[in-house]
Amino acid sequence: MSLYKIDDVAKECGLTKRTIRYYEEIGVMPSPQRTDGGTRLYTREDIDYLKKVVRAKEVLGFSLQELHTYVATADALNEQRFDYQQTTEVRERIEKLTKIEATLDDQLQLIEQKLQSIHAVQEELEQLRERVQNGIRRLEGHEDDT
Repeated sequence: MSLYKIDDVAKECGLTKRTIRYYEEIGVMPSPQRTDGGTRLYTREDIDYLKKVVRAKEVLGFSLQELHTYVATADALNEQRFDYQQTTEVRERIEKLTKIEATLDDQLQLIEQKLQSIHAVQEELEQLRERVQNGIRRLEGHEDDT
């Protein structure tokens, strides 16, 4: 198993070392292994996890608080999937799948709230553009008068 230093992780994820340390500090990502000297060592799984966090923040526009909630929900989902795979009894599997569905609903609701905010901003901008276009048309009509 390969281990990576924070410089390598920062470069691959497009983050600063400070941001990675901050995400660790506030619990957005788990603490990595450390050498006896305290140097952080990251696994490929740590890097993939951090890339998911970055994607959620950049693509979905999550605030740090929303990011924390999203990551906690994703972690819960991974645990629930593992629990499901360890179960063979049908009734218990149904229970586990029901929990997974509820967790997915939570994640989808986070995304839906973000989408509603984005649509509200989009609508405001479209209304402003329409007013600007109407203003241009009115002013162009007055140009003919001069």
